[in-house]
Amino acid sequence: MIWDDKGFLLSKFKYSENSVIADFFTIDHGKTSGIIFGASSKRIKGYLQIGNKFQLNYQSKNENKIGSFKVEIIKAETPLFFNNRSKLHCISSSMSMVKLLTAENQKNPEIFNLIEKFFSLIKKNNWLMEYIMWELELLKLSGYDLNLRKIVKKTIENNKSKYFVESQTEKKIVPNFLVENNNEIADKNDLIRGIQIVTSYLDKNILQPNNLNHPLQRVDFINTLK
Repeated sequence: MIWDDKGFLLSKFKYSENSVIADFFTIDHGKTSGIIFGASSKRIKGYLQIGNKFQLNYQSKNENKIGSFKVEIIKAETPLFFNNRSKLHCISSSMSMVKLLTAENQKNPEIFNLIEKFFSLIKKNNWLMEYIMWELELLKLSGYDLNLRKIVKKTIENNKSKYFVESQTEKKIVPNFLVENNNEIADKNDLIRGIQIVTSYLDKNILQPNNLNHPLQRVDFINTLK
């Protein structure tokens, strides 16, 4: 099997002294794994960063065995944020979420386009609010739609709308931006509440039922916000 495609690097793990196993999310082949031989060479190592976009040539002698990639850089997205710790962790978090929520070899151009969108939103002043909304869209495209508008309750306090969800054991405040989808800049407390709501949904509906751990990259990212 031989094919050419474009893809974003989701993860990489050392395979041998000079090679890595890499996961890419591609336009026409979805999430795909393969070996990159010579990944420690100066020609490749410098730009083999999580989140970068590549031209890929994939070859496999047997569909039941892992193939190999030849890669050429298209756009080095990640190095633009080397001096911003939170955004760098956000890139790792977003790619880990794509890897977690997508199936092998299933084409999904909407998710590919969403990754493209991620690298535009992270450059904005309100990037964190945009990222939380981005995670919700990724969940929706992956079949896990957290439609807060259908489950929140609303009160009016001091002429302002307040939203919350409640169960028999707890009551959680829901930031307005998650319900109203407005462009107003949310304060830090609302942003933290927003990402905690997504975290709770992710744990309860995806991770725990499948005996999965929370992606360490996302945990590290959240820790940079505290």
